[in-house]
Amino acid sequence: MAYAIIKTGGKQYKVSQGDNIDVEKLDLEVGDSATFENVLLYSDGDDVKVGSPILDGASVTAEVVDQFRANKVTAFKFKRRKGYHKTKGHRQHLTRLTIKSISA
Repeated sequence: MAYAIIKTGGKQYKVSQGDNIDVEKLDLEVGDSATFENVLLYSDGDDVKVGSPILDGASVTAEVVDQFRANKVTAFKFKRRKGYHKTKGHRQHLTRLTIKSISA
């Protein structure tokens, strides 16, 4: 089974054809195609190709399935015995992708 490790949004993801992954927000519409040139590693099951740091000529093509926001993350700060407390929430914008093809 072929797989690749790609880098996007400052993170690395191990992907295979048909996988669904959630990455940091990409400025694309639902149904658009995204191509990732930052392929760090490619394996076809027998042979492994490792870039230094990126493989030349390798790419991963994906289709945008959804643009959504993650679950809320709550940060809570307080100081004991002082009556001070502060709550702050955050929801990260994410893009869901389906991997269509991997070429190396």
